[in-house]
Formats: sequence, structure tokens, C-alpha cells
Amino acid sequence: MLKSKSTYKYLDFVKLSQLYNWSVQYLNDSKIRFTTKYPLVQIKEFLTRNKTAIEIQDDVYYKRATIKVRNGGIFLRDTVIGSKIGTKNQFVISKGQFLLSKIDARNGAFGVVPEELDGGIITGNFWTFDVDYSKVNPHYLALLTTTNEFIEFCEQASNGTTNRHYLQEPLFLDIKVPLPSLAEQNKLVEEYNAIIEEGNKIDIQIESIRQKIQSYLLNAIGIKDSNNLENNKTAECQCKYLKFTNLSDINRWDYWNQEQSITTLLHTTKYPIVTLGSYNLIHRKWVRDSNTFRYVEIGSVEPLRGIVNAEELSTDKAPSRATQIIKEGDLIIGTTRPYLKKFAIVPSEYDSCVCSSGFQVIAANKNYNLNFLYEYLHTYLAINQFEFYMTGALYPAITNKDLKKVLVPFPPLEIQNDIVQYIQVLKEKVQSLIQQASIAHTTAKKRFETQIFK
Repeated sequence: MLKSKSTYKYLDFVKLSQLYNWSVQYLNDSKIRFTTKYPLVQIKEFLTRNKTAIEIQDDVYYKRATIKVRNGGIFLRDTVIGSKIGTKNQFVISKGQFLLSKIDARNGAFGVVPEELDGGIITGNFWTFDVDYSKVNPHYLALLTTTNEFIEFCEQASNGTTNRHYLQEPLFLDIKVPLPSLAEQNKLVEEYNAIIEEGNKIDIQIESIRQKIQSYLLNAIGIKDSNNLENNKTAECQCKYLKFTNLSDINRWDYWNQEQSITTLLHTTKYPIVTLGSYNLIHRKWVRDSNTFRYVEIGSVEPLRGIVNAEELSTDKAPSRATQIIKEGDLIIGTTRPYLKKFAIVPSEYDSCVCSSGFQVIAANKNYNLNFLYEYLHTYLAINQFEFYMTGALYPAITNKDLKKVLVPFPPLEIQNDIVQYIQVLKEKVQSLIQQASIAHTTAKKRFETQIFK
């Protein structure tokens, strides 16, 4: 007779039917507490990998997708002409398919392709799956795969260097998940969405205030005709192969002169224009003089909330990108995919943390207000400049050299302070609304998880 597990100090047992992976770490760490009231079914029973390849043509416009982490959904990142896309071999996605990021699966980057992205494109860093709708509601699967426990499983089912962990497809497809009847799946999704809808209404209010902040800032610095950029885009669509520019506004004669519209708008400001390089850009080298340190990586920063966490790590296991010290009052700028707005003013609780080399750090100075710069960097005038200078296909980024070229209106310090003070009142309203939305999302998530986990 087999003795109980407690008898064997150094042995652990697993049923052959549950042996998805021969890795000891995987077997010990990937036990998800799924409920037993529903049948457990392997994901590969209702998902089939789809690899519809496409070769990017220079004269065709393409819709590119992005997945937000932790059930943030799938959205249109941009629509761009093929000549600006570096990776020419990509894949086509269709409405209703299940999509994930093999890099950010460990952060909950799963979702269902929406109608507006039907016919869009993705790189090989995303996986597309056709869904057997007779067995699963893909929105139910999206909710399940973005729970904390499933995300932990994805961490264990990924390998690679720090911050470049790739989910292993066989492990993902082999895992068994609870599969209620379609009627029950639909009910769970509907109950979740009903609560989330309240949060979405709050999100609309938040976005309205954010637009008000941008409009106020641009008006305060005297930017005129801020709608010209959108008008130019409309005219560009009407004249697909022609673009007209005043001779006095031409700084370069190639295709990229279309970005001149941003520069033209900037020069309507009533204040001087400076470059980002005129600020105090610094790099405080981290000296490894302690056993542990607190690390702020790109994923530690959220566009509205700033730095949200700093992971405590052993110094001997420090990522190669952990290179510099940040101080209270610094402005840190995420230079990889800067359109994600990974910017933050460092609060006191993160003083002396180590941050990734993926950030450019600007130190506080009595000659300028970094909160003003922080708000300006969120406007389309700054973001479009970042995108203009970005290089790289898989991980588009702006170099520190090009970052210094970004143009910034520079009012007198007292004007900067007044602008920041007014915006702060609006941001306090935003923070209150964010808390309300967070409560709605947390409630919806907990109700769903009580049905899926023990």
C-alpha cells in the first residue's frame, strides 16, 4: 500500500493525467485551485492556433493591435502605412478570435479580437487562436485567463531572461480549466459585464477630465488651432497621395516632412520653445553596496497612477537593466513604446529605488516645474514627437539622443506653477473617480473568481 505523502519528506506525487510538464518547478508551483463543480477541460480542446501570414506592402495601410494587461482588453494601437512597418512578415487577425501576448501573458495579456480590429495585423510575439464557439465563450476564457492564479501559472509556464519571459504554447494548451455549460459561461460573463459597465461609465468621466486637462494646458501656453492635426489627417485621406505644406514650414524634403504639422503648431505658442535636452537629464549609477534593492521596471509605472510598486530583489539576481538610482521629485520617462505614457514623478516612498535603463531620468531643478513637463508629455504634441523619433520594430523606442530633441514650450516658472496648480485640482477629481472605478472592477473580479476557484 502506498504511504501518505507526509511519510515521504523529499518526495511529491502527481497523477499521470495531470503531468503536463516534466519540470519539477512547474509541477510544484502551477497547481491552480480550480473548482471541482465544473468539468476540467484542456484548452486545446476548444482553441486552435491560427497562423494566417501576410507580407506587409509599403503602399497599404494596416491596423495594428495592442493588448492591455490584466484584462484591459484588445484595442487598435494605430493605423499605419506599410512603409513605416519594419517587420514585413506578420499575421492577420479576425473578429472573435482569442489573442494573447506570449511575452506579457505573465501579466494577463489575453483577450478577444473586437470588430474594429477585424483584418488587423500582429507580429509573432502575439498568438491567435480560432475558438470553438460550441464549447466556450471566448469572453469567459478571457476572464479566466486574467485571474491572478492563472497569471501565476503563465509565469511558471514561461522561460527566458528577466523581463523577456515567453509563454510556452504546449503548456498553455495542455492546462485544464473549468468549463461550465455555455449557458452558465454566458451568465458569468453577463454578471461580470453588468458590474464593469458601472466602472466604464466612470472611465468615461475620467477620460473627459483628461481631455479637459490637455485642452486647458494647450490653451494656457497659447497653442492655436489645436484641431489642425486632425483636420490635416482628414485632408490627407481625401488626397491620399498628395500633401501640401507651406514653403516656409519645410525643414526637410522627404516623406517625414508630414510631421512638420506638429512643429508648426508648437510655434504658435506665446512662449519660448526649448528642447528636452535643456533639462537636467541625469544617470545616477547604481552601486551594488547592499544585499537587496527595490526595483522599478517599466511595468511598475501606469499612465494615470505613476509608480505603483517596486519589487524587492536580491542584488545578486539583479536584472541587467537595473542600472540607475531615482530620487524623490525626479521625472522618469519610459523610452520603450513611449506612446504608452510610462511617465511618473517619483514620490517619497520610492526615493532611492533602482530603476530600469529603459527610463530617462530628469532631476528636479528650481528653474522649472517638472509637473508642468510631466503634463505636457501626455499631450499629443509630445507623443507625436516621440513616435516620430522611435526606431525598432518589435520594441520601438526613442534613444536618449533623440529624446533630447523633443520640443517643449517653456513659460516663465510662475506660469508653469499656476498651470500645475489648476491641473492638480482636476487630477484630484480624477483620482477620486479612479478609486470608484477600481472598486467596481474589484467587485466584478471577486464575484467571478468565487465561481471558478475553490
